[in-house]
Amino acid sequence: MHDEDIRRRALAPAQEDQIMERSVLTEVLLLHPAQMTVLELALRVAPDQRSCERDAIERAVRDLARDGLILCDCRRLSPSRAAVRFDELLGGVS
Repeated sequence: MHDEDIRRRALAPAQEDQIMERSVLTEVLLLHPAQMTVLELALRVAPDQRSCERDAIERAVRDLARDGLILCDCRRLSPSRAAVRFDELLGGVS
């Protein structure tokens, strides 16, 4: 666990954000067509629920929604049609 904390500190904030965005988008695509709340997503991505990770997840959802990759109706999240199609073209999330 200590080694993981050291590695996390070595990353720039922008890199940490990209990793979280990738994790969030992957989870949303894996569970598609099911929809989930931000809390349900947070429990899947960061089960220990540290507040800094929850903030990072919410930030990732906001940024992915702004970029058109996630649809968020303030309650439920789902991947956009473009994200699903891109995932299909790449052979699906593994």
